Amino acid sequence: MSEEKLLNLEETPEEETATSSLAAERNEVPPGFWRRSKEPKWYVIHTYSGHENKVKVNIEKLVENRGMQDLILQIIVPTEDRVEFRGDKRVVKTQKIFPGYVIVKMIVTNESWYLVRNTQGVTGFVGQGSEPIPLSDEEVRRMGIEKTVIVMDVEEGDTVRIISGPFKGFSGVVEEVNPDRQVLKTRIDMFGRSTPIEVEFDQVDKI
Repeated sequence: MSEEKLLNLEETPEEETATSSLAAERNEVPPGFWRRSKEPKWYVIHTYSGHENKVKVNIEKLVENRGMQDLILQIIVPTEDRVEFRGDKRVVKTQKIFPGYVIVKMIVTNESWYLVRNTQGVTGFVGQGSEPIPLSDEEVRRMGIEKTVIVMDVEEGDTVRIISGPFKGFSGVVEEVNPDRQVLKTRIDMFGRSTPIEVEFDQVDKI
């Protein structure tokens, strides 16, 4: 992507509008973007390596300057903490889970697409051609982007049926419930043996 296509955060509002219009003319517009979706979805954007946090800040500033908080709701750079031991010292390092990518929760319209696509450091959306493809609910859950807290009315000794995952179809007696981690421990009969397993709340139904 050439420098003239990038949005400069220090431009005046008039210059930003002109830059965006120029970028709009030079980028292919995915068909049907003028139709607003009913609810926002999570999309993945490519960035230059090492520019993930800068892209996040740039988009947030542009969204605030243009009053587009109703279209672009959240920008995150997924990270995780890893523990390393250096001699007798315990060091916690925060690392990016997906280097070169930023996750954006947004309603895709011409205006929001142009803003994100032409932000400095962004190289494109993940999708088919120029059309961004939203993450599925399962992908969002698996990546830990959004976590839904489930309240289950189960206690030790209750029987549950597993409705998804590798143990789908099995039933077992609950041995331990962990609301903080959203998991429970149960025992199932597999290959003629009582086997302890751990399953997530959304993988079971109470019998």
